[in-house]
Amino acid sequence: MTHQVMPPLDAEMAVFAERHLRENGVELILGKAVESLSRQQDGLSVHYSDGGTLQTDLVLLAIGVQPESSLAKEAGLQLGSRGGIQVNATLQTNDPFIWAVGDVIEVTDSVTQQALSVPLAGPANRQGRIAAGAIAESFGDCKKSHLKFRGVQGTAVCQIFNLTIALTGASEKALQRANITDYQTIYLHPGHHVSYFPGAQPIHLKLIFSRQDGRILGVQAIGQEGVARRVDVIAMAIQMGATVYDLEESELCYAPQFGAAKDPVNMAGMIASNYLRVDAPLADWSLLNDSSHYLLDVRSEAEFSAKHIPGASNIPLEQLRERFQELPRNQEIWLVCGVGQRAYYAARMLLQYDFQARILSGGMQTYLAILELPEDSYPSN
Repeated sequence: MTHQVMPPLDAEMAVFAERHLRENGVELILGKAVESLSRQQDGLSVHYSDGGTLQTDLVLLAIGVQPESSLAKEAGLQLGSRGGIQVNATLQTNDPFIWAVGDVIEVTDSVTQQALSVPLAGPANRQGRIAAGAIAESFGDCKKSHLKFRGVQGTAVCQIFNLTIALTGASEKALQRANITDYQTIYLHPGHHVSYFPGAQPIHLKLIFSRQDGRILGVQAIGQEGVARRVDVIAMAIQMGATVYDLEESELCYAPQFGAAKDPVNMAGMIASNYLRVDAPLADWSLLNDSSHYLLDVRSEAEFSAKHIPGASNIPLEQLRERFQELPRNQEIWLVCGVGQRAYYAARMLLQYDFQARILSGGMQTYLAILELPEDSYPSN
């Protein structure tokens, strides 16, 4: 019914999953609601709300879950707006002799502080341990456990064919629902290990952090190798209240077949930290079609000819210093390259010559994902 697959992802990140599905022969029909199903002699008919139909042999319903809390309601327990049982930090309900855990309870998003239902096995298992300790303590059967449930980050991973999708913390959509606006996003597309070692695969990564102090708010990552490990590292960083400055200094396992001297986690922290230190001003993707800026592509002429953003000019990075006179000084210069690295070098060069320069984070890799979205779905920064 939505215009994307994998609703927990932001739309421009879901594009990578959609591409992979199509490459593997899956037809996606997005933005249509299923109104009803009917049995035919030769199979099933799926009826859309717009009047269309689809003939098929098998229908799988994957439309989400909601808490089965009818017994709790009959017992007089307090329920949240989504039907989940409300509990305190020790998983105790408003009835002092009843505790509740798992998919049926309402939990707190540890980033946005919003109440929500998260049907994940990891949080449910931890909740069981905390509740058991609290119950034993209430009957005097053990010492004070001090165990409290901290809330959830929604750390999750799944696989589509040979593509891994992982995320933790808040998405842009979740932040906007919570009316949290003082955040920044960055995109990067590093290899999961060094490029000179055979088999390097890109990781498409989106990091969201606070503009005020650099606190990490969320991450989404997609790729064929090394995705879950990076998201696990950042999940722990979020739990500890870490910032992007901590990511850039993270000391992680390195050997050429496992990673790089600057791991994708380090790279994400470095790019975000550069932004906060005003060493790498970022352009706003949602204003890409605004004519007030000058769009400069610093890739090679061959790369530019193969594909570029409409309206962009091209000066390859290695020619930029000799061609400054071609650039306007009365406009911001928005820089784009393949994934962001050359645009960063160009920005540093232009800023030192007193130009107004900003980087389109993630370069053409991010642009090509955004290009597949409706214009009103462009990421907000």
